[in-house]
Amino acid sequence: MTVSTPPRSEQRMLWLLAAVQFTHLLDFMIVMPLGPEFMRRLGITAAQFGVLVSAYTLASAGMGLLGGLWLDRFDRKRTLLGLYAGFIVSTLLCGLSDTHLGLLGARTVAGACAGLMSAVVQAIIGDVIPAERRGRAIGTVMSAYGLCAVAGVPLGLWLASQWGWRSPFWVICALGGGLWLALLFVLPAVNQHLAGRREARGGATAGPGWSPALALGWVLTFCVVFSGFLLIPYLSPYMVGNLGLQLSDLSWVYLAGGAATLFSSRWIGRLADRFGPARVLGGLLVGTVGPHLLFTHLSAAPLPGVAAVFVLFMVLTSGRAIPTLALVASRVPPALRGRYMAVNMAASDGASGAGAWVGGLLLTVMPDGALAGFGRLGWIAAGVTGCALLTLWVFGRRVTAPSAVPA
Repeated sequence: MTVSTPPRSEQRMLWLLAAVQFTHLLDFMIVMPLGPEFMRRLGITAAQFGVLVSAYTLASAGMGLLGGLWLDRFDRKRTLLGLYAGFIVSTLLCGLSDTHLGLLGARTVAGACAGLMSAVVQAIIGDVIPAERRGRAIGTVMSAYGLCAVAGVPLGLWLASQWGWRSPFWVICALGGGLWLALLFVLPAVNQHLAGRREARGGATAGPGWSPALALGWVLTFCVVFSGFLLIPYLSPYMVGNLGLQLSDLSWVYLAGGAATLFSSRWIGRLADRFGPARVLGGLLVGTVGPHLLFTHLSAAPLPGVAAVFVLFMVLTSGRAIPTLALVASRVPPALRGRYMAVNMAASDGASGAGAWVGGLLLTVMPDGALAGFGRLGWIAAGVTGCALLTLWVFGRRVTAPSAVPA
């Protein structure tokens, strides 16, 4: 399959969308390492801090479901500008909050805006980028995850150590304001999907529409994310309590993992364009079973050995999201894409929360800090990955890419 070279305007748009994703990822990720500071400054308990973290993803999932009712009714550029403005304002309020409830409310609004923003970004890629370049495009935008881990969070923590916990939120707002202006002037109108709605109201055939089989895409996304988040939230305590690493070693391990995913994202996207997202996703699902079982059954090992397995784990596990998004976005008609991707984002957020919750229920912290049951959790993650493979096979057979309208 020949992959065409993207024009410069398309590349500028993709890097701009990646920067938008970077700001909301940093806004989410920076809160977790600042937990001790929040508990000390605001006088909250660990349980209250847990609610503060989960409010972001729960609001994102809830608004994803509600966004499915209206997200395709407007120009996607205007929708993204409105949601991003709401995200910037709510992040500013996070920096201005003096109470736990005030910060909780601001985090909830920020999460609600961020979840829909991601759905709109994915819908824009599906509408604007040709199918033969869509995997690379998603890989470019998702490189924001690796950049956030490598540079964003360390920089945010440095800012907090120098000028207090509020300063990262203010810097995110300043960066977001500049990106909002760039979106206004660089991003073209994205309203092709509205033509299908007008034709449908006029009685014309608008191409393929909704079918129950499309819901398998949400099941696929849920299984892919759930299997990863059974393990990901507990990697740090596992490496310290079971593998003998020091807390100071974790920054180097995560730096290596983030750097690897930063470079592997675009490579996996190119593979999806060349061989098709379904094949690449199938290969990654099979390929992650080994690292999941290997990592969850490791014994104490030197830092380089643990870091090598961790990098392999993160590259393959995080890389699965790229062909998953490319696949589900290509199988839904443009007139339904915004709503579909909003629910798909809700499925992803719900899976991450459910995976972390179930994983916590199945683990036991021993007196010496080791996690008991992590090996069993690895087998469960492998089983859920098998369910994802089965769902992928059924989804590929029952749902075909729309041909009457551009995908």
